[in-house]
Amino acid sequence: MNYAKAYWANRLAGAHWVMKHPETLPELIDYVYLKTQEENNHKAAWILEFMVLGNLSLHYPHLDLFFKGITFPKKDQTVRPLANISEKLCLAYYRNSKKYVKPPLTAAHKEIILEASFDWIIADKKVACTARAMTCLYLIGTEIEWIYPELKIILEQKTPTGSAGYKNRAQKIISLIANRTC
Repeated sequence: MNYAKAYWANRLAGAHWVMKHPETLPELIDYVYLKTQEENNHKAAWILEFMVLGNLSLHYPHLDLFFKGITFPKKDQTVRPLANISEKLCLAYYRNSKKYVKPPLTAAHKEIILEASFDWIIADKKVACTARAMTCLYLIGTEIEWIYPELKIILEQKTPTGSAGYKNRAQKIISLIANRTC
């Protein structure tokens, strides 16, 4: 994690090392959350993100640890990979995919994703984070009916001032909500 630049190759090399040494995964997750004042915790989050993108199921035994601290980081460069990981977990859980084994998300994990995702949308995080949060909320909303009305209100309020990417994803989610509730 002491690499100087955020090059894709550096992140990938770190992720491959963790995949070869899965016993280090809890330490990596701890570093993301417990060292929040360190300048390298976002690099740990980037490595975790690349590791999850390479082997999502390797992350499953550590979901409790992952979700324990997901709401702590506030820096966009740390939150963005956490939102991406959360989205990948939700997509693997809610969609029938041959690419991923269904993750063992518990009701408590989903509650934490809900809290974090609503926080990320309300706190005006960058679009890469909020778009992923919208997807998580939409998917979990297939099980929990109070989510759609709340999500729709927030998206409708924030869309006029959002970036082009935010507006695009928000309109898609609003459309999906409208089609499910008809």
